[in-house]
Amino acid sequence: MTVESVQPQTSGAPAQLREPPLAGGAVPVFGHGLKLVRDPLDFMSRLRDHGDIVRLRLGPKTVYAVTTPELTGALALSPDFKIDGPVWESLVGLLGKEGVATANGPVHRRQRRTIQPAFRMDAIPAYGPIMEEEAHALTERWRPGETVDCTSESFRVAVRMAARCLLRGAFMDERAERLSTDLATVFRGMYRRMVVPLGPLYRLPFPANREFNRALADLHLLVDEIVAERRASGQKPDDLLTALLEAKDDNGEPIGEQEIHDQVVAIITPGAETIASTIMWLLQALAEHPEHAEKVRAEVESVTGGRPVGFEHVRSLRHTNNLILEAIRLRPAVWILTRRATADTALGDYRIPAGADIIYSPYAIQRDPRSYDRHLDFDPDRWLPERAKEVPKYAMSPFSVGNRKCPSDHFSMAQLSLITAAVTARYRFEPAADSNDAVRVGITLRPDNLRLRPLPW
Repeated sequence: MTVESVQPQTSGAPAQLREPPLAGGAVPVFGHGLKLVRDPLDFMSRLRDHGDIVRLRLGPKTVYAVTTPELTGALALSPDFKIDGPVWESLVGLLGKEGVATANGPVHRRQRRTIQPAFRMDAIPAYGPIMEEEAHALTERWRPGETVDCTSESFRVAVRMAARCLLRGAFMDERAERLSTDLATVFRGMYRRMVVPLGPLYRLPFPANREFNRALADLHLLVDEIVAERRASGQKPDDLLTALLEAKDDNGEPIGEQEIHDQVVAIITPGAETIASTIMWLLQALAEHPEHAEKVRAEVESVTGGRPVGFEHVRSLRHTNNLILEAIRLRPAVWILTRRATADTALGDYRIPAGADIIYSPYAIQRDPRSYDRHLDFDPDRWLPERAKEVPKYAMSPFSVGNRKCPSDHFSMAQLSLITAAVTARYRFEPAADSNDAVRVGITLRPDNLRLRPLPW
């Protein structure tokens, strides 16, 4: 089964458009923002009970929440909606206005053309040796019975893989630690700014604001260091950073320094955050479901013949890949997304005005009991071909669809498969006494403080 095999349904044009209903529970000034802060996952998961699309109040704003797989698919594919809204406004401070993650229209199309060759299917095998080296280095750093800080280890391997494959950067552990710490602070602060838009209050010198500003500044400094080191080296390896440094705009001129900076941020930051978060959830799943960890271990041994797992084995690791899909289904790193209507338009039976912000939650979509039998069970076998066809169209789109589909989907799945196979071939896991796998909600989801003890089989 592949994620791409889940395709959209189409429906006939509605006879009469209507305004979506207002969700209950709004309070003065903050609207529904306090509910999104206090228990956002439960709040978003319950919205479908009130309609396919419902209106929310986030401070002074009215936001439209889309709750069904079919309509989220239509939203992603419609030219009447662009990448914008509360999530993306929050991310502009991190990703900039000129990176592929936040740009729209012709600029976005040009930027995708620049970076796409690095993620083509025929380009990914060249990254195989680096992915293998980093995946096995991760297991070598661990000692049986000693507690592993899964947050720092997951960020370290995610950052090193991305940097060595795409930027050929000399990323040492100290930089990975800086990025891990900065991202945790920045993404947490951006989520607060999205759901409780208090504007000028976030510019006051409160401790949380100072911490956010320090982390954001250090993150951009780190990117400047990467670009400056490459320029000073005079080297031009066949990688994504070289492509950016040599890219031309629509007039045939070199792209500006700000766009180069924003593109590097857009490449490293979301990838490190989402892949690291997913690795944490995979480790948590392996510890919580030892029966599936044993199936992965047996599969890896069968496929490799007892040799170290390598890139050439990834496509044959069917249960391993299904386990990854199921972990992503239940704990998607990217749990909330937004769009903005560019014109008066329709979505399903509802009228959406120009300029309206749209919000939807992959977390809620992917856990909906209307779409999944035993929807809260961890069941990798639901992605076997004969069962995957039961999943409604667009009920599982972890890399999005349409022109905003993540260009690194195959790259990311290869990373996750190698890491999962390498660690499981060597270790089983049990939680340490001080571990806390409760969900930490920010722009992304991750365990609060996952700490595991790797033990030999």
